[in-house]
Amino acid sequence: MYLSLDGHRWRHVWVVSDIHGCYQLLMQHLKRQKFNPYQDLLISVGDLIDRGPESLKCLHLITEKWFRAVRGNHEQMALDAIASQTYALWLMNGGAWFAELDDDSKAQALTLFAACDKLPWVIEITCRNGLNVIAHADYPASCYVRDKPVDKHSLLWDRSRISKLMAGKGEGIGGADHFWFGHTPLEKRIDFAGLHYIDTGAVFGGTLTLAQLQ
Repeated sequence: MYLSLDGHRWRHVWVVSDIHGCYQLLMQHLKRQKFNPYQDLLISVGDLIDRGPESLKCLHLITEKWFRAVRGNHEQMALDAIASQTYALWLMNGGAWFAELDDDSKAQALTLFAACDKLPWVIEITCRNGLNVIAHADYPASCYVRDKPVDKHSLLWDRSRISKLMAGKGEGIGGADHFWFGHTPLEKRIDFAGLHYIDTGAVFGGTLTLAQLQ
């Protein structure tokens, strides 16, 4: 469930919001930031696929040495659909691209989805700004502890913490300096007490957010 990284292995470390198939947009942002794939690291908050135009290219990112990702609810929907051969929920939520692939591309996608099944649910990375915890939707506990069992569904889907925050009832999480989440599309990122919600709706005509951890 957990992956621990030492950020000091890289020159710069970035975290990126939900990509959702917007591969060219991501490449434009990385070029603008002078991202060096030999020295820098990019971590995704999940939801690489669906809704955007280049889901297969985004899925290929998990094979790159300069890239890490936690699983998002869209990766999990895909894995569940493939395992059960029940595709309705995934198709309703942007998975139609998979059905439209030719045979060779579909085989590539299935191989990559097998690799997705090994994606961590939580990444922690120590950088110059302290201990950073990355998960897709939430870390469902009041205090972070590495390898602590937490509810997997909440990691991928829960919006109760950000809903309370937007209603003026925000609650932080102890145990780490920064927590980075996606999942909930926002007009602009929200930062509160070390919590950072960075999905700014790139696939819906918003922006892709990159945040530099070091």
